Amino acid sequence: MLKLARDHAEQVVAAQVRSGAWERVCRGAFVAGGDDLSGHVGALARIEAVHHRLAAPHWFSHESAALLWGLSLWRVPDVTHVRQGCHPGRRRDPAVLRHTGGLDEARCTVVAGLPVTDPVLTAVDCARSLPPLDALVVVDGALRAGADRAAVLAMLDERQGRNGTARARVVVEVADPGAESPWESATRFVLLRDGLPAPATQVSVRTRLGTFWADLGWEQWKVLLEYDGRTKYLDIATMMREKRRHDALTEAGWRVLRVTREDVFDRSGLGRRVRSWLPADVPEVRRPLLAAVR
Repeated sequence: MLKLARDHAEQVVAAQVRSGAWERVCRGAFVAGGDDLSGHVGALARIEAVHHRLAAPHWFSHESAALLWGLSLWRVPDVTHVRQGCHPGRRRDPAVLRHTGGLDEARCTVVAGLPVTDPVLTAVDCARSLPPLDALVVVDGALRAGADRAAVLAMLDERQGRNGTARARVVVEVADPGAESPWESATRFVLLRDGLPAPATQVSVRTRLGTFWADLGWEQWKVLLEYDGRTKYLDIATMMREKRRHDALTEAGWRVLRVTREDVFDRSGLGRRVRSWLPADVPEVRRPLLAAVR
């Protein structure tokens, strides 16, 4: 639970911090000592603290809104994003990034008691401001949560010519609600960036052991990609289940390529490996805006 300095005597706050019972998350706000503030928990605590500190009307936006909606993020932001009609004062907090200008209040709502931009505007903001991989993770999650792709594209049309809009449109067009984790989105991003045809997500394969669902694949070439996280094979029983599943898929005529986080970070290795599994005459699909750093 968030604790605000304004609700306690200065001596009480100092004593709680000294003893380690409270830990500072941002100016004037504390949580119980020992909480891990490096990821989502810390970011959400900072959002709540900023909300209590701001007197002027505001809405959390961009990655902060994505966090409140429970969307996946490639990396947790170290600042809190806020939309406001204007800058309310001269004092600047480096931990708060303010976005000013016109805002359609019909695109604003409340989540867990906090004012926030809706999933469509959140997807647009993130797609325009984040690097392509980070943006794809958020937009995949927004579509999976029910955001309408046509509404996102229509909002981008309204912003045509502004910074980041052309790249954002490419990201939204290739986004897929079937991605179930940031690493699945990242694997697909590498393939798209490297010019491969867009794979299907959650590919259904009937086998002698029943129907299995693979992360990514191309049914016409019977090629599947499975992202293997570090916690996937923690016990013998899980390893045996995965082996039987793998054997059943290959017996059904499919080839299965396992992908790890190291493959995702290998700048060109994964794309080359996958292309070698596809027919030689499959054309390259150029998507230069996905290769952009910003």
